[in-house]
Amino acid sequence: MKKPILFSCVLLVLLSISCNTEKKKNSEASDNPNKVEVAIAEKKISKADSLINDAIEAHGGHRYENASYGFTFRDNYYTFENGKDGYTYTLSNITKGDTLKYILENGKLTHNANGTETELSSKDIIKYTENVNSVVYFATLPHKLNDRAVNKVYEGATTIKNRKYEVVGITFDQKGGGVDFDDEFMYWINNDTNTIDYLAYNYETNDGGVRFRTAYNPQSVGGIRFQDYVNYKAEIGTPLEDLPALYEKNELQELSRIEIENIKVLKD
Repeated sequence: MKKPILFSCVLLVLLSISCNTEKKKNSEASDNPNKVEVAIAEKKISKADSLINDAIEAHGGHRYENASYGFTFRDNYYTFENGKDGYTYTLSNITKGDTLKYILENGKLTHNANGTETELSSKDIIKYTENVNSVVYFATLPHKLNDRAVNKVYEGATTIKNRKYEVVGITFDQKGGGVDFDDEFMYWINNDTNTIDYLAYNYETNDGGVRFRTAYNPQSVGGIRFQDYVNYKAEIGTPLEDLPALYEKNELQELSRIEIENIKVLKD
């Protein structure tokens, strides 16, 4: 008759230990909410996010956060500076003897000629905002691929020129996605190096188009990787995932070269 009593006592002890353990876990969690948030974030991260994070790390990682660089692209001089208060991008050139400078600071564009600030038409504001944003965006890929407006989808694995790649598709929210928020991108991330060796996109502006880019001439400046690209053209409507196969068959038309020169660190 004593066995049931003994069993009940053991059960009560085990339940008490379990409750105390759970209380301890909850107490630890409440004492360190940041640890819980990090654990939840790590648990929920998608494969696409993980691949992009690895690519950002391979191309420069945390160095992008406070980067300050200048470079030349197609006879224009560009700079970009990132910091805790946001970013400042500039474009400078000399036109008809005048030194022109366009400053894009956290999305707001201003302009000066020979050091004097001048007004721009709404059309030119859109034009030069897009120009400066686009050039710096491509020069610093994949830095901006973790912005809030970016949507990432894992598209599977493939092989290009006997090398293995993971593929990530990118779209943008209208809010925060810029003028060309409806553009679609695809990135091929090298399995061995985590670098972006190929990218493709389609766009709707100026009657639309489909482009495929292959990276070459990689160079590390101040710990950040910069790449040039061969820019190919495909028929409008060509699915982005079909472009590597067309490239390997030499069925894409070379359109231009995207080359940045004279890259310098402006601030350490």
